[in-house]
Amino acid sequence: MSRVNKQPTNQKRLTNVAIVRLKKGGKRFEIACYPNKVTSWREKVETDIDEVLQTPAVFMNVSKGEFAKQEELTKIFGTGDQKDICLQILAKGELQVTQKEREAQLESTFRDIATIVADKCVNPDTNRPYPVTMIEKAMKDLHFSVKPNKNSKQQALDAIKQLTESEGLKIQRAFMRLRVVAPAREGKKVREKVKKLATKVEEDSFDDHLEMVVLVDPGCYREMDELVQTDTRGKGKIEVLSLKDVLEGEETLE
Repeated sequence: MSRVNKQPTNQKRLTNVAIVRLKKGGKRFEIACYPNKVTSWREKVETDIDEVLQTPAVFMNVSKGEFAKQEELTKIFGTGDQKDICLQILAKGELQVTQKEREAQLESTFRDIATIVADKCVNPDTNRPYPVTMIEKAMKDLHFSVKPNKNSKQQALDAIKQLTESEGLKIQRAFMRLRVVAPAREGKKVREKVKKLATKVEEDSFDDHLEMVVLVDPGCYREMDELVQTDTRGKGKIEVLSLKDVLEGEETLE
């Protein structure tokens, strides 16, 4: 008669797992996630929770396969719904990674940030974009620090602000090119307000209606759109002609 070793019902062994840990009520709780999915979930890239959780269960120790006791979960989290508790831990818990994994993740995020900066910015003297390698060097010269729990796009905006304020690389946001159209009745008032927001007016005509082509900082787009809609009572419009006004070819080191 063969003997089968049965695994205890309160244990489940998992492999190739990313662990998120949360300390609450004096206890430590963990959830088992798929590698690389936690960050995607937090940045709202991944929206299917079943693609993030290896199992919708709460553990005391994932590595040992020890499940948390139901009565403790209900007492500490105020609910016995394990999937809901998993979501709480996923939102507030700390992702457990090795030092090597952490360094690789920070390096990858640093390059992602530099890539976004390079895509959004130009040399103001030539209106040409910088290669990612030059942006990376400028960020390193500034000792730019990557924040693991903040998404790359937000950090890229921080990096742009620091780079534009520094005395190193000459850099600015690439301008958007917009066409503004407004009825004649409101045209004069709209024209003056648009001129104040625009970096450069490329075209300005006024026959039976106002039509302008302007370059603006991307940060001004919403304000300009609101003023056109408000001052024309919805009869005017803004058309995006190009998201980035840049010349072809990258900057190079002399």
